[in-house]
Amino acid sequence: MQEQVYDLTHTWVGIVDLLIFMIAYFYIITQDRYAINRSKPSLFAGTFMFVLIGIYFSLNGFDYKILDERLESLILETAEIFFFLLVAMTFIETLLERRVFDVLKYRLLSKGYSYKKLFWLTGLLAFIISPIAYNLTTALFLATIIFSIDKKNLAFLVPASVNIVVSVNAGGAWSPFGDITTLMSWSAEKGSFIDFLYLFPALFFGWLVTSYLLSLFIPDGEPCFNSKTKRPTIKDGGRAVIYIGIFTVAISILGHKYFDFPAMWGMMFGLALLKLFSYILKKRGKNSFNIYANMQKIENDTLLYFFGLFAIIGALQFLGFLEYIHHIYDLMGTTFSNIGIGLLSGVLDNVLVMGSVIKASPNMDTAQWVLVTMTIGIGGSLLSFGSAAGVGVMGKLRGKYTIKSHIKYIWTILAGYIVSIIIWYIQFEIFGIY
Repeated sequence: MQEQVYDLTHTWVGIVDLLIFMIAYFYIITQDRYAINRSKPSLFAGTFMFVLIGIYFSLNGFDYKILDERLESLILETAEIFFFLLVAMTFIETLLERRVFDVLKYRLLSKGYSYKKLFWLTGLLAFIISPIAYNLTTALFLATIIFSIDKKNLAFLVPASVNIVVSVNAGGAWSPFGDITTLMSWSAEKGSFIDFLYLFPALFFGWLVTSYLLSLFIPDGEPCFNSKTKRPTIKDGGRAVIYIGIFTVAISILGHKYFDFPAMWGMMFGLALLKLFSYILKKRGKNSFNIYANMQKIENDTLLYFFGLFAIIGALQFLGFLEYIHHIYDLMGTTFSNIGIGLLSGVLDNVLVMGSVIKASPNMDTAQWVLVTMTIGIGGSLLSFGSAAGVGVMGKLRGKYTIKSHIKYIWTILAGYIVSIIIWYIQFEIFGIY
């Protein structure tokens, strides 16, 4: 069912809003060149585009109720992502403050692992953990680790960051609990839980190809480690914070599965538990932590960027521009359309692309719905801002892992993307294994 009533793509408001989006998009991509935080053009464009739509409605005497309902829906969608990210980042900053990452860093470095071994280890962990712990949370966790290992060696940091983004998106795409795009498809009953698990071979070998190509750029040698470095210890309650974090992820998953709660509800419950735990530590005379102090370290630019991005795409959808996605299926057929839609998710946020496809609801069988879920999930890795994981890692490694540095390795991601599609075709279309 289509949400917008009017086709405003050829009106002055449609043309002006499209130009505003294109200008904002230009500054988002070139943020390093112009030294502008990506949230500024994103937030301005997203909010101003709807202001112009409101003016157009007023001048033409249209019913404001339609616009109001769309904005309420958009706010709800954005709030779910916003609060999910807020809690995930708070847990990461709390673990960092409790010196958990310092201990992990020490253990990795003290073992004398080379840059290449650390590259493969973090990538494999990303692929394994993300189906359970959600790809964004996993990406933030591992990005913090590699940044703790070596803050200056860009020859290691950039390919390792790309590998983490690709790994968590590939790992999360075969599990409804690992990626929002897969969760959306599963919730819309486009496939059963088991259907998505059959994507594992295609996603694993696709990631493996990309990781191998990326590993060719990893420098030889080992990170600097002083044998006299004092072994760090986790502060009071650090291990408990880990357990609370795991429980938070579990309750978010179970709450959505059995009560149809949004995932952010479980995350907010976990935040409440974390706040209560800090209070208990303080009452027991332990070295407690300040939740709000940890929140101050969160990349607010990332959160506001997402708000603006959701508003931009919401405006384009309301105006009717996203309806062209639906027409692609009529022109190209399902398989090639799903492959093309996956590439599009590298430019637009993959969650929003998935939502648009689901709302258009083209006539496809289970194999094709699984395909588009896979291509959108991993297609978001093609550009660093195509997925929540990529945006999160850019925020964590600000100024080091950027849009420009990611584009340098886009061909390795495209190679893995093609391999995943080939394996899907052999498995699903030729042998019918699903």
